[in-house]
Amino acid sequence: MPASLSVVVPMYNEEAYVDRAVTAARGVLEEMGCEWEIVIVDDASTDGTARRAEALAAADARVRVIHNAVNRRLGGTLRAGYGAARKELIFYTDADLPVDLGQLPRAVRLLEYQQADLLAGYRFDRTSEGLHRAVYTIGYHVLIRLLFGLRIRDVNFAFKLFRRSLLQRFELRSEGSFIDAELLLRARKAGAVMIQMGLDYFPRTRGRSQLSSLGVIAAILREMAGQWRELR
Repeated sequence: MPASLSVVVPMYNEEAYVDRAVTAARGVLEEMGCEWEIVIVDDASTDGTARRAEALAAADARVRVIHNAVNRRLGGTLRAGYGAARKELIFYTDADLPVDLGQLPRAVRLLEYQQADLLAGYRFDRTSEGLHRAVYTIGYHVLIRLLFGLRIRDVNFAFKLFRRSLLQRFELRSEGSFIDAELLLRARKAGAVMIQMGLDYFPRTRGRSQLSSLGVIAAILREMAGQWRELR
């Protein structure tokens, strides 16, 4: 097991998931027996997310809350969380827990065994959220592969584990959902050893994802075009 592990969870209007996410993460981290922290990044939520997160942090000093003064979207929120992380390894997942966090110890073992810098999880089945999301996901991955030659099976899946020292080798710039692809592309450019791990996927049962909205897609395409020459 690693010396220490930071779990970064971005949240925007995730009041229904805050307690569940922290409880699940804490349970797995306690069993792992390493030094750990949970970093919640509240992206200027308009519901009770911030209040619930602060209550959890007050009850356990290993739970920390970062508040964005304005909504920074996924990229800005993850950059804030990664910047605040203090431990040797950083793990990122979403508040709705798209994967069983019981797989985290296995991911850490694989990262250490392969002496890798980054592990990217991929979904065995991407069709659980319906045809629209499946088409969007497949189309996005085809585009990333054509434009950048990146051979990662599930670029945007919220299960990424990497060494904090990796972030010292480059600077992330994305504000939107291109952040996942940017992390992988900059890691590749920095010579990082990257591995992948297949996982069962559990779609959200509360609230609504904004990932495939037209605004999010347009922002991804803008950031992709802006960084294409540098990252290809």
